[in-house]
Amino acid sequence: MIKPVIMAGGSGSRLWPLSRKLMPKQFLKIASESTMIQETALRLSGLDVSSPITICNEEHRFIVAEQLREIDTLGSIILEPVGRNTAPAIALAALTEIAKGEDPTLLVLAADHVIYNESEFRRVVASAEPLAKAGDLVTFGIVPSHAETGYGYIRAGAKIEGDEVTGFQVSQFVEKPDLPTAQQYLASGEYFWNSGMFMFKASRYIEELEKFRPDILASCKASLTQASNDHDFIRVDETAFASCPDDSIDYAVMEKTANAVVVPLDAAWNDIGSFSAIWDIKDKDANGNVHQGDVLSHGSTNNLVIAEQKLVATVGIGNCIVVETKDAVLVANKDNVQDVKKIVEQIKASNRTEADIHRQVYRPWGHYDSIDFGKRDQVKRITVSPGEKLSIQMHHHRAEHWVVVSGTAKVTNGEKTFLLTENQSTYIPAGVVHALENPGVLPLELIEVQSGSYLGEDDIVRFEDRYGRS
Repeated sequence: MIKPVIMAGGSGSRLWPLSRKLMPKQFLKIASESTMIQETALRLSGLDVSSPITICNEEHRFIVAEQLREIDTLGSIILEPVGRNTAPAIALAALTEIAKGEDPTLLVLAADHVIYNESEFRRVVASAEPLAKAGDLVTFGIVPSHAETGYGYIRAGAKIEGDEVTGFQVSQFVEKPDLPTAQQYLASGEYFWNSGMFMFKASRYIEELEKFRPDILASCKASLTQASNDHDFIRVDETAFASCPDDSIDYAVMEKTANAVVVPLDAAWNDIGSFSAIWDIKDKDANGNVHQGDVLSHGSTNNLVIAEQKLVATVGIGNCIVVETKDAVLVANKDNVQDVKKIVEQIKASNRTEADIHRQVYRPWGHYDSIDFGKRDQVKRITVSPGEKLSIQMHHHRAEHWVVVSGTAKVTNGEKTFLLTENQSTYIPAGVVHALENPGVLPLELIEVQSGSYLGEDDIVRFEDRYGRS
């Protein structure tokens, strides 16, 4: 049986302002009504697979759990206290399985890829399994459709003939080429795009990692020796894992092993690495435009326009990207979308928050939208999911007014606990211990008005929290 390993780290800065540090692209609905991580898990249906291992950042743990729970594919979730690239992350998954006395075939997948021909994907994965079981370290090479400069490449060596699979010994991994070199690769027919998807036995990966990067393996073993289980999560030791070298599986193992095999995959794959990629995969109107949301267009061609909140109108522009969100607007030439990350760097350098969070912020109990902000006041629309509860907490520097818009709120305000319904309210002075819970079966919506000398999210003293937040 195959054990999927879903890699759900990464920030997706090239898709800003849609993708941000606390809500990157793998958790967004980019290509369908499912999020990208949900699509990754759902396309495994029909393969002989067990529940997945998902590896993610500590700060994304509740998003991952909720999105996988929505599609009944939760499995286990390993939390990385700090990012250390793919080689250590995969080692954590392999060691976790081996510690249980198991040695499954691991199928390593990125959580942010689009694959339209899912039946072909499943066929190729199933056909490659015997190679992995025989001890090879398999990578899936995307059959190139054009001379692409944004991907690394894999050069195929000697052909491997099998009953159900065609594979090649890996001759060489090469970095992202310039355009003339990419054109040469395409013309030769010897090269595939490097997909970042792999398949191998857990024990074989550990054997090769021990051979080539024993320092990475030692750090991962130490971090799991002191790991703890926290609800749905496996929390590795932060100190031990932070000491682990940062390296990709390509550099650490695949470029060094004598057992690397590439299996071609031609399944309409796209890693959605830029807004141009979104334009590529979406249906277009007669003028080559892709419109999402409330968009009007006149004399405009070959644009991608995404409107989340407002009417966006374009006049006489072409080959552009326009993205409107609640708190930021991006306008870019489609030929320069790889440089969106430069804007993110400027935002970070200016100590602004727009690189990290959206105006609407998700929490394990629901979400809130900061709809207005002044020097000494802030207004939020808070939505609490049925049965969920915010932490029992207190603020030193701000008071709060809560007004229920819809649903039923169970409120703790100092020594009193009571119910509030539509149009009812309560006032919570600074320094008073309080809590908010939704005891009903419908979402609870309320308006929170904060006032005080300091309104930062770090002015929270938690006394009790069902989600394990400190």
